Amino acid sequence: MKQTATMARSHRTASKGTATITFNAQKFLDSAGVARKIGEFKKGETLFSQGEPGKNVIYIQKGRVKISVVNEVGKEAVVAVLGPGDFAGEGCLTGQPVRIATATAMAATVALVIDKAEMTRVLHGEHEFSDRFIAYMLSRNIRIEEDLVDQLFNSSEKRLARALLLLAQYGKKDSPQTVLPRVSQEMLAEMVGTTRSRINFFMNKFRKLGFIHYNGGIKVHDSLMSVVLLD
Repeated sequence: MKQTATMARSHRTASKGTATITFNAQKFLDSAGVARKIGEFKKGETLFSQGEPGKNVIYIQKGRVKISVVNEVGKEAVVAVLGPGDFAGEGCLTGQPVRIATATAMAATVALVIDKAEMTRVLHGEHEFSDRFIAYMLSRNIRIEEDLVDQLFNSSEKRLARALLLLAQYGKKDSPQTVLPRVSQEMLAEMVGTTRSRINFFMNKFRKLGFIHYNGGIKVHDSLMSVVLLD
């Protein structure tokens, strides 16, 4: 449908537009009086867990983090994958008493851990940082809306293609990270909202069509965008 192609093009434009919303991490680290600590997390280590008190905000400096939610029967869904320049756990600033998701390091990760009260103080006291944080949250909200539209209207094949392109940082200002860190088909299934067997089927299809290939990791080619734009 033409509407699907339009949404895909809008997503590409939005990705390029929001890529300019970046934080000067070093400037923030050097800010006088900012109480914070550096956390180093190994692959598979938990930064925070669903259900625990929300006491701090995480700013990712290096690595990659998945945000996942588990329901009452133990089914897990990956709702976001974050990287350098992203925040996690910011819900505590809006009155969320407990974490509604779990953050897990997908690779060796270095993050700035900022106490909730300190983050609030900085947002009120450092207007430049506050403006950038608001801009970041608005761009994050756009991404969440795009994810919702994707889940509601697109096939699992298109959702997988979009997930791979997002993991590859397609459309970012800097060069895309064409070779993805190791990501299992189970995790892709959790991100897309389908079964592992369907993921395996579409991954093989993408590989045969030359959209991706495996070489110690998944390499994503720009041609995969054609799946997202397909009517």
